[in-house]
Amino acid sequence: MTTLPRGTAARSDRAVRRRRAVVVAGAVSAGLLVLSACDKPTAMSTITVGSDSVASEATCGGEGKALKASDLTSCLEDKDIKEISVDPDETVRFGVDPDLADKGWTILMNGQPLTDSSTKTYRTIPGSVFFNAQYGAQGNSTLVSVKQGENEATGLWSFRLKKDA
Repeated sequence: MTTLPRGTAARSDRAVRRRRAVVVAGAVSAGLLVLSACDKPTAMSTITVGSDSVASEATCGGEGKALKASDLTSCLEDKDIKEISVDPDETVRFGVDPDLADKGWTILMNGQPLTDSSTKTYRTIPGSVFFNAQYGAQGNSTLVSVKQGENEATGLWSFRLKKDA
């Protein structure tokens, strides 16, 4: 005979509940482990011209560590850069995530500073500036970058502006 109280031999609810709890705890732990292995995306930078816009994560850096000058140079030579067409009569709008703006950012044109450092999340520049030889433009295409950091560069977001004639 069994030593279980009357009617409990047929019920195994406790064992089933325990197994479910263990399975759920294991699934949650595995999910947290997978999420902790993912890289956190870098802040975004966006350029808008008229109703067109293009956004990008950092071309280089963006994780808060200072970049070496050689890294910056190679980033500026990168060929896989997002492009946008610009009518010289349009206004070019630059927008950055608040995390990027908090550390200060500068707009570079062909690697040279075009603006002073700012902690705002939004700036505008006339489109004609990007194709004016007085500002260092050459031809119908200009490399424009957003550099994070006031003294040391910690991130670089690059875009190619193509003249829309």
